[in-house]
Amino acid sequence: MIYPSRGVDTGDIYGYAELLEISLVSRFYLSELGESITEPLGLATLKLVLKDQNQAMSQARVLLGRVQQEELEQKQKESLLQLIITILIYKLPQANREEIEAMFSLSDLKQTRFYQEAFSEGKQEGRQEGRQEGSLLAKMSAIPNLINLGLTIEQITSALELDVEQVRQFVDGEKN
Repeated sequence: MIYPSRGVDTGDIYGYAELLEISLVSRFYLSELGESITEPLGLATLKLVLKDQNQAMSQARVLLGRVQQEELEQKQKESLLQLIITILIYKLPQANREEIEAMFSLSDLKQTRFYQEAFSEGKQEGRQEGRQEGSLLAKMSAIPNLINLGLTIEQITSALELDVEQVRQFVDGEKN
């Protein structure tokens, strides 16, 4: 069981008592492990959780350098990058995209699932907005024909599922 500090450990071992007694589970307090440049990369990454915002930014840069320098499998690198970014996003909720990107090389950032999911969501939103705009344009282009057929503004709004104000603005714009 990993805790940031002893103060977080409530001592509630319900469900774990037997495992603790036979030493199958141990408690670790990250705050008591000390600082070491040579500590394993995974442990150093977990300790990023304990850092304040300023320390987290500088420590994340160090960790990113270590991820690039150490001989790791690509999947391990991606997992560590993902964990570092996730921790930073939670620690720095006010940081904007540019600030986060500035910490990472663009190729590192593009490898993370966070980036890929955010990019995918952006593309989906763009497609939806494009479809909505295309649908609106198609509806608006039908208005003159419906007016020529003698339909009222209210009938047109009902048929095209538009606001009365949108149709009136379009009709007024056509008259001018």
